[in-house]
Amino acid sequence: MTKKIALVGVLLFALQSCVSSRVFNDLEERYAQLKMEHEALSQKKDSLNMAALAWEKRSDSLAQKLEQTQSSLSKVEKAHRQLQKEFSLLQKSSDSSIQKALVENSSLLEQIEEKQQQLALRSQRVSELESLMMAQEKALNSLKQRLSDALLNFEGKGLTVEQRNGKVYVSMQNKLLFRSGQWKVGKEGKQALQQLATVLAENPDIAVLIEGHTDNVPYKGKGAVEGNWDLSTKRATAVVQILLENGLVLPQNLTAAGRSEFLPVGPNSTSEGRTANRRIEVILSPNLNEISVLLNTL
Repeated sequence: MTKKIALVGVLLFALQSCVSSRVFNDLEERYAQLKMEHEALSQKKDSLNMAALAWEKRSDSLAQKLEQTQSSLSKVEKAHRQLQKEFSLLQKSSDSSIQKALVENSSLLEQIEEKQQQLALRSQRVSELESLMMAQEKALNSLKQRLSDALLNFEGKGLTVEQRNGKVYVSMQNKLLFRSGQWKVGKEGKQALQQLATVLAENPDIAVLIEGHTDNVPYKGKGAVEGNWDLSTKRATAVVQILLENGLVLPQNLTAAGRSEFLPVGPNSTSEGRTANRRIEVILSPNLNEISVLLNTL
């Protein structure tokens, strides 16, 4: 870049004898302005690259949008290189050729200004997105802590609270909730679910998925249950019904699903593994609508 600037300086000096003072000063001012804008664009590029690296692990969609932004910046740099080539024409061009080049440069400058405005707007939206994601993570941490406090009395009885992948998971082994082969929730399990319902009522914007899971031992009970698929679904539905006994829990936020034996967390070849697999998982997900809207505008 330094060599290019020096070369242009020599060229400008050589042209002072054949180009009018007014035109030469005009060009010199435009070149200085272009140089400042190029430095500003380079700083923008560095800033955007840092933002892309910081959020690459958080959102694949955001990474794609930032890649588009980098592509736009590359086009701006290409346009700037074209402007530099125009200065080399000053040695061989007449006044009319110079005037034509100036008109073309003026058009390119307008395009650069438009790209700068677009980049500034995208940078602002990336900052807004970052703030939203930080606020969401803080809210999830608070929700996990609230659940842990509410369910403290059930720790060590097959109940765990974890936060991963942007969600909070409350896992309850069947020994806390159901008798073998049954889907009616026992007294202690009902108490745990009532505590959980209290927290859900305090967070009406949270989507709640209740999943029933079994081990791989075929169901051999009698009655209306046809197998592990049916049993896991009935258990998930029974949990939903108890949660809805709290009138402040919104039914539209709840979804019940039976997973049967196909999402184990332990080996079904051991007694401990089968015990871990027989569980209810309550998965709490934040509302991502605001983040999705921002992503679509990048």
